[in-house]
Amino acid sequence: QVQVVESGGGLVQAGGSLRLSCIASETFDDLTIGWFRQAPGKEREGVSCISWSGDNAYYTDSVKGRFTVSRDNAENTLYLQMDSLKPEDTAMYYCAPVTCAPWGPIVDPDFVDWGQGTQVTVSS
Repeated sequence: QVQVVESGGGLVQAGGSLRLSCIASETFDDLTIGWFRQAPGKEREGVSCISWSGDNAYYTDSVKGRFTVSRDNAENTLYLQMDSLKPEDTAMYYCAPVTCAPWGPIVDPDFVDWGQGTQVTVSS
């Protein structure tokens, strides 16, 4: 099973930026990876995903125009550049192998080993 490790979170003021990274244990070329987040008391939501070729990407409405997803297949790494951060972006961010559907990332049903995640906290 694919294992993932997220990093890059932190505490930032509103309007600031962070860049999250997700490193996968397997060769990246055949994988589609997505970003999810979960705020306290809320369900996990799909934030973004990108096709294996990098040609197609999905963003949930609340982050469109502010977040940019990218991937480096040579490094088995997925990135999430987050700009113009808002307090409502505060959450634990996770990555996982997915099907990147037009309506959002669908987690691979065989994937159960969610990583530790990386905490993003945006102060107002």
